[in-house]
Amino acid sequence: MRIGLAGAGRIGARHAAALCALPEVDALAIADADAARARDLAARLPSGARALGTVGELFEAGLDGLVVAAATDAHAALVERAVAARIPVFCEKPLASDLNGTFQAVEAAAAAGVPVQVGFQRRFDAGNAAAREALASGRLGWLHTVRSSSFDPSPPPAEYVPSSGGLFRDCVIHDLDLIRFVTGREIVRVMAAGGNRGEDFFRECGDIDTGSALLVLDDGTLGVVSATRYNAAGYDARLELFGSKDSVVTGMDERTPATPLPELDAGPRPAYSGFMERFSDAYDAEIRAFVDVAAGRSANPCPPEDALEAFYLAEACELSMREGRIVGTEEVRR
Repeated sequence: MRIGLAGAGRIGARHAAALCALPEVDALAIADADAARARDLAARLPSGARALGTVGELFEAGLDGLVVAAATDAHAALVERAVAARIPVFCEKPLASDLNGTFQAVEAAAAAGVPVQVGFQRRFDAGNAAAREALASGRLGWLHTVRSSSFDPSPPPAEYVPSSGGLFRDCVIHDLDLIRFVTGREIVRVMAAGGNRGEDFFRECGDIDTGSALLVLDDGTLGVVSATRYNAAGYDARLELFGSKDSVVTGMDERTPATPLPELDAGPRPAYSGFMERFSDAYDAEIRAFVDVAAGRSANPCPPEDALEAFYLAEACELSMREGRIVGTEEVRR
């Protein structure tokens, strides 16, 4: 198979390595708005990878699939161009930087009938998959509470924040998608709040550095999502399910940056440095899944309609935080 990669930054390089490790991928064509960065990445990969001069050349390269890891504001246009060319797409979240763009990208994919897999990698984490199975099997009984958290060890660069979409759209959207995926339920109401006690550039951009939301699912289950840019102990992403018969937690291991009290003499623990390390296996798994989707061997495990639902929920959280009230998710749907 011949796969294209749009975007040679940190996540693009991660996906490039995963693609080159797959026996089905014979050739990898890499393009970036910065042609030198594409060349540098290709030089670090096996001989089957080569850099193109422009991103537009990807659509003339006879691709069997395209991985979009470019800047967020380029996602929608690349997805729409790919599906128009009948090229299956893997697109890092979000599909677009705003709700209208997301809706248009979903419509374009549906009209073309070409698979678009969105990069919600937490669906591919072994622990999260096991939690979903445990709930579906009846082991937990009926679910009464679900909690998901995303704690970054340090803030992103200041220049990233203005175009990130804000904490709920950029970060908490993963938690919102995961709760839908694991429970199989819809979130019908949210009440969100946020705060700033760190760098001024969050406030200056109208963003927050810490946020939480209380969720009500359509069967009455309660959910809580929490996120922060300041968890110096290390990267921490957990999902907890509490049921009438049993409870389970994912993301808890010897590297989880949380100290039990009273403290145990367990010695130093190398905490996860960031999301790419914590979800390394999940990133590999989602790329393997995309190659199977592009080859027609399997169904799409994360279609764009699910990305739209997650975006709606992030929008509802933003609205709730701004207006200080409970928001029904139907208020933001089109």
